[in-house]
Amino acid sequence: MSSVYINSASCISVQDTLNENILQNLSPESSVQMLKAIEPNYKEFIPPAMIRRMSKTVKMSSVASHYALQEAGITQPDAIIVGTGMGCSQDSEKFLKNVIDNNEEFLTPTFFIQSTHNTVSGQIALALQCHAYNFTYVNTSSSLEFSLLDAQLQIKDGEAENILVGSTDEQTGRTMELYCLHNIIKKEKDLPADYLHSTTDGVIWGEGASFFVVGKNKTETSYAKLTDIRIINTLELNETQDFIQDFLKKNNLSDRDIDAVILGFSGAATSDVYYTEAMNIFPASALLYYKHLSGEFNTASGFSTFLACHILKEQQIPEVMMVNGNTKSEVKNILLYNHLAGHDHSLVLLERV
Repeated sequence: MSSVYINSASCISVQDTLNENILQNLSPESSVQMLKAIEPNYKEFIPPAMIRRMSKTVKMSSVASHYALQEAGITQPDAIIVGTGMGCSQDSEKFLKNVIDNNEEFLTPTFFIQSTHNTVSGQIALALQCHAYNFTYVNTSSSLEFSLLDAQLQIKDGEAENILVGSTDEQTGRTMELYCLHNIIKKEKDLPADYLHSTTDGVIWGEGASFFVVGKNKTETSYAKLTDIRIINTLELNETQDFIQDFLKKNNLSDRDIDAVILGFSGAATSDVYYTEAMNIFPASALLYYKHLSGEFNTASGFSTFLACHILKEQQIPEVMMVNGNTKSEVKNILLYNHLAGHDHSLVLLERV
């Protein structure tokens, strides 16, 4: 499969990722159950009358997509593709609360209209007056990867040259309460979380929005070449190494060709064993992790893709991300491996341009 180039990268996360010197200012957090995104001043980007009608995920995505398009020098993308796990859950909760409070009568449709998962891509298209291909993928932790795969296929087939691809998820009060009751989120007694050697289940939950412009041609702003993507829904632990090695073999690479591997250690003991298994393949690579910087959420891989782009462009690996002591004078190939609670495993291979 032919490659496409990631020509811009923008991210709103629990880190201050909209400012400069991103890799130097990363700060881990392991002592709270939920991490909130650092939000920009939305009034600089969105009319005040519209802000109050937008959920958090729509606002984050609007700003992140604005920065991504601006950096790539694109005013009208040939397509808009967004991946999300939970969509606009804030408006979903408001609509369901209205249903209960009003005994299913006299409901205003606004919250329902804005609660659909494709609200984000639709709002971005409306703001840009973009009538091109517009699609939303809802595939839990591989939502971004499916979006990138779609973009890659369209560019390969000559249907588009520059595509805006993004991922976004927000926290909402009731959903977080249910996650706590279901032990998806770590109990307070298990904090601070040990991301790499955890003996307890549950994660610290985060949120954020990451947007990229992927294009047919390399430009002055290019971060990386998107070489290949592989996604699988379920995987047995003893199949992990074959899953990764088959992917490398398909791309004519060995483990020694991979300079850095970014793993999604979340602090959940039961599912992190997949990452421990994967580490054994790469004795000479720099092994990195990132969810102590972003929290776990459906599209956390957007944050890791954003960091990988900066590592390739700036040719430096932040010490706060290192699992082992391996350092590289040059970072050419980065492999990203992610899953959520042991399901929806994805591999993304990025190459320096």
